[in-house]
Amino acid sequence: MEDEPFIALDLSLGVEDAGGTALGPASTVAHALALIETARPDAAIVDVDLPDGDIGPVLDVLRPEVPVVVHTGVGLPDHLRRAHPEVQVCIKPTSPSELAERLHHEFEIRRCGGLRPTPEET
Repeated sequence: MEDEPFIALDLSLGVEDAGGTALGPASTVAHALALIETARPDAAIVDVDLPDGDIGPVLDVLRPEVPVVVHTGVGLPDHLRRAHPEVQVCIKPTSPSELAERLHHEFEIRRCGGLRPTPEET
Protein backbone atom coordinates (compact mmCIF):
# COMPACT_ATOMS: atom_id res chain seq x y z
CA MET A 1 0.00 0.00 0.00
CA GLU A 2 1.54 3.23 -1.15
CA ASP A 3 -0.14 6.39 -2.38
CA GLU A 4 2.95 7.84 -4.10
CA PRO A 5 2.98 6.32 -7.61
CA PHE A 6 6.77 6.31 -8.14
CA ILE A 7 7.44 4.78 -4.72
CA ALA A 8 4.71 2.19 -5.34
CA LEU A 9 6.27 1.22 -8.69
CA ASP A 10 9.73 1.01 -7.13
CA LEU A 11 8.40 -1.23 -4.34
CA SER A 12 6.53 -3.46 -6.80
CA LEU A 13 9.70 -3.92 -8.84
CA GLY A 14 11.65 -4.61 -5.64
CA VAL A 15 9.19 -7.32 -4.64
CA GLU A 16 9.58 -8.92 -8.07
CA ASP A 17 13.39 -8.64 -7.89
CA ALA A 18 13.22 -10.52 -4.57
CA GLY A 19 11.25 -13.32 -6.24
CA GLY A 20 7.77 -12.26 -5.13
CA THR A 21 4.64 -11.19 -6.93
CA ALA A 22 3.14 -7.81 -6.12
CA LEU A 23 -0.62 -7.82 -5.51
CA GLY A 24 -0.83 -4.05 -5.64
CA PRO A 25 -0.01 -1.38 -5.38
CA ALA A 26 -3.03 -0.20 -3.46
CA SER A 27 -3.24 3.55 -3.04
CA THR A 28 -6.07 3.56 -0.48
CA VAL A 29 -7.07 1.53 2.57
CA ALA A 30 -10.29 0.50 0.80
CA HIS A 31 -8.34 -0.79 -2.22
CA ALA A 32 -5.93 -2.71 0.02
CA LEU A 33 -8.79 -4.35 1.92
CA ALA A 34 -10.42 -5.33 -1.39
CA LEU A 35 -7.15 -6.90 -2.59
CA ILE A 36 -6.79 -8.82 0.69
CA GLU A 37 -10.31 -10.22 0.29
CA THR A 38 -9.50 -11.64 -3.13
CA ALA A 39 -5.96 -12.87 -2.49
CA ARG A 40 -4.37 -13.12 0.96
CA PRO A 41 -0.78 -11.85 0.64
CA ASP A 42 2.21 -13.77 1.95
CA ALA A 43 3.66 -10.46 3.18
CA ALA A 44 2.97 -6.74 2.91
CA ILE A 45 4.78 -3.43 2.70
CA VAL A 46 2.46 -0.63 3.80
CA ASP A 47 2.56 3.13 4.21
CA VAL A 48 0.88 4.67 7.27
CA ASP A 49 -1.17 7.54 5.87
CA LEU A 50 -3.29 7.07 2.75
CA PRO A 51 -5.93 9.37 1.27
CA ASP A 52 -8.78 7.54 3.03
CA GLY A 53 -7.14 7.06 6.43
CA ASP A 54 -4.34 5.26 8.24
CA ILE A 55 -3.45 1.60 7.78
CA GLY A 56 -4.97 0.44 11.06
CA PRO A 57 -7.78 -1.58 9.42
CA VAL A 58 -5.27 -3.31 7.13
CA LEU A 59 -2.95 -4.20 10.01
CA ASP A 60 -5.95 -5.51 11.95
CA VAL A 61 -6.76 -7.90 9.08
CA LEU A 62 -3.19 -9.01 8.36
CA ARG A 63 -1.52 -9.20 11.75
CA PRO A 64 -0.15 -11.36 13.25
CA GLU A 65 -0.40 -14.04 10.53
CA VAL A 66 1.08 -12.00 7.67
CA PRO A 67 4.55 -10.44 7.92
CA VAL A 68 4.27 -6.67 7.51
CA VAL A 69 6.83 -3.91 7.14
CA VAL A 70 5.57 -0.36 7.52
CA HIS A 71 7.38 2.01 5.14
CA THR A 72 6.63 5.54 6.27
CA GLY A 73 7.94 9.06 6.43
CA VAL A 74 6.13 9.85 9.68
CA GLY A 75 6.75 6.82 11.90
CA LEU A 76 4.06 4.67 13.42
CA PRO A 77 1.42 6.64 15.35
CA ASP A 78 1.06 5.70 19.02
CA HIS A 79 -2.36 4.06 18.60
CA LEU A 80 -0.98 1.74 15.90
CA ARG A 81 2.19 1.03 17.88
CA ARG A 82 0.09 0.01 20.89
CA ALA A 83 -2.16 -2.21 18.75
CA HIS A 84 0.74 -3.78 16.79
CA PRO A 85 3.93 -3.42 18.85
CA GLU A 86 5.72 -6.16 16.92
CA VAL A 87 5.41 -4.60 13.46
CA GLN A 88 8.63 -3.58 11.70
CA VAL A 89 8.92 0.11 10.76
CA CYS A 90 11.29 1.54 8.13
CA ILE A 91 11.53 5.29 7.70
CA LYS A 92 11.47 6.60 4.13
CA PRO A 93 13.51 6.53 2.07
CA THR A 94 14.36 2.85 2.45
CA SER A 95 15.50 0.82 -0.52
CA PRO A 96 13.30 -2.00 -1.80
CA SER A 97 16.12 -4.45 -1.10
CA GLU A 98 16.21 -3.36 2.57
CA LEU A 99 12.43 -3.75 2.82
CA ALA A 100 12.69 -7.21 1.25
CA GLU A 101 15.36 -8.13 3.79
CA ARG A 102 13.10 -6.99 6.65
CA LEU A 103 10.25 -9.13 5.28
CA HIS A 104 12.61 -12.09 4.95
CA HIS A 105 13.53 -11.58 8.61
CA GLU A 106 9.82 -11.64 9.54
CA PHE A 107 9.37 -14.92 7.61
CA GLU A 108 12.31 -16.41 9.53
CA ILE A 109 10.75 -15.39 12.83
CA ARG A 110 7.57 -17.24 11.90
CA ARG A 111 9.52 -20.28 10.71
CA CYS A 112 11.27 -20.43 14.08
CA GLY A 113 8.03 -20.34 16.03
CA GLY A 114 7.71 -16.60 16.55
CA LEU A 115 10.83 -16.15 18.65
CA ARG A 116 12.41 -12.76 18.11
CA PRO A 117 16.15 -12.34 18.64
CA THR A 118 17.27 -10.38 21.66
CA PRO A 119 18.85 -6.96 20.98
CA GLU A 120 22.28 -8.51 21.52
CA GLU A 121 21.60 -11.04 18.72
CA THR A 122 20.64 -8.45 16.08
